[in-house]
Amino acid sequence: MDAKEKVIDTMRKAAQPLSAGDVVKLSGLSKEEVDKAFKELKKENKIVSPARCKWEPTE
Repeated sequence: MDAKEKVIDTMRKAAQPLSAGDVVKLSGLSKEEVDKAFKELKKENKIVSPARCKWEPTE
């Protein structure tokens, strides 16, 4: 499982919008891996922000 898949999986399991820091704590990934995954997922429209600094999967 790559970092993007792990970020999405972590968000789905949490069942609530998460910040990048929350994803780091819950997923075990490094901050750099999460930041890179967030950037790519935003570009691919796979995550959306329902509240400031909080993110959730689009599907």
